Amino acid sequence: MTRRLILWLTGVTVLLWLLTAGLGALIMREEFDEVFDSSLAETAQRLLPLVVEDVFSRNSGEGPKRLPHSPGMEDEEYLTFQVRDQDGAVLLHSHDAPAEPFAAPLEPGFADTPTHRIFTTNAVSGSIVLQVADPLAHRAEAMSEGLQALLLPLLALVPLSVIAVWTIVRRALRPIGALSAQIGARSGANLAPLAPGPLPPELSTIAHSVDDLLDRLRRTIEAERSFTANSAHELRTPIAGSLAQTQRLIEELEAGPARDRALQIERSLHGLSRLAEKLLQLARADAGIGLAANPVVLEPIVRMVAEEFSGSRAGGHPIDVVPARPFLAAAIDVDAFAIALRNLIENAVTHGAPDQPITVLITPHGVDVTNAGPVLDSAALLRLKQPFERAGAVARGTGLGLAIADALARAMGARLTLISPARGRNDGFQASLVFPEGAVGPAPGGRPES
Repeated sequence: MTRRLILWLTGVTVLLWLLTAGLGALIMREEFDEVFDSSLAETAQRLLPLVVEDVFSRNSGEGPKRLPHSPGMEDEEYLTFQVRDQDGAVLLHSHDAPAEPFAAPLEPGFADTPTHRIFTTNAVSGSIVLQVADPLAHRAEAMSEGLQALLLPLLALVPLSVIAVWTIVRRALRPIGALSAQIGARSGANLAPLAPGPLPPELSTIAHSVDDLLDRLRRTIEAERSFTANSAHELRTPIAGSLAQTQRLIEELEAGPARDRALQIERSLHGLSRLAEKLLQLARADAGIGLAANPVVLEPIVRMVAEEFSGSRAGGHPIDVVPARPFLAAAIDVDAFAIALRNLIENAVTHGAPDQPITVLITPHGVDVTNAGPVLDSAALLRLKQPFERAGAVARGTGLGLAIADALARAMGARLTLISPARGRNDGFQASLVFPEGAVGPAPGGRPES
């Protein structure tokens, strides 16, 4: 917007200056013509008595007399004259005037030729005619110099106008820039009221409207998060109680249809318990946890989360943790990182090829979780970050793990990338938490403690 304003204002200024210069040139031309015509007539009136006396003092048999050039005068004479008799013959002419008669009538007044403006006057009952000529080139030269005097300031006016307009526009638009920066800083994790400083009345209305919108949005999101968290939390106790009662019932029942139905209820309650846990994690992810003031070492957190999937929870998948040396750290929230990584490993356990290892690799850019399995197409990869999206998977799952990991990655300032086939393989799936350049670095002191 600043660039457009500078271009438009400078262009309009230059255009107005050119129009003004053109109008001034027209007026100046008329004024120049009046001044030159007045000078031409005045010169003729002063010369007339002198040339009459000179004509009568010379012999009548002489040819046209040419006046000598005056010493000290410039070679070029702007005004030239001829003295002619009533028949048009030239009796006397100035140094630069031609010997042939001017191509102008002998009647008193002004006349124009292709090269001169001529004023004619007479004396002695019209027997002596004086014609004074002013070259049109002289007038054109004066007009050109005057026009240059009007246009040359444009060479300085254009850059000065750009600087002045740029300075004024920058100062005038500074509140807009501050307001824009404040609005741009708002996100789902930051819905605080705007604080752009003093604003002109036109922008104050916009700022108040945005604050009202942020307030309504904040209340709506908080209500949604509160409902999700409270619902999941309130479900955990009755689900745990129902699961415990079901497990006792299974122990008391003998083999048969009733015991089979009880086992089915147990599996359903386990699934419902996992869903409640995922909903609580999703509520925490939406709450914006992610960054921390001090860096934490990644390897101990990765090993702790990987150890949670030992035994039956690993589904028969060996989990290999590949550390980095030196130890790497990042300024992230421990819980956010652990929850995101837990969901990535759980996704690999649930959907990876049976009995195939899962690799957790710590890199200078983050963490990669790789599992074996069928190759997914790009369309399926794009959908997997959506809540409750399973991309046609037949294995049991809530469809929330990657959505939770993606939300937490964004809260940590990272991004979740999904690749299939995995790097360096012909099959498999790879989920990576990728942090910005410079966000992951050597641990302070090189120690692995977090």
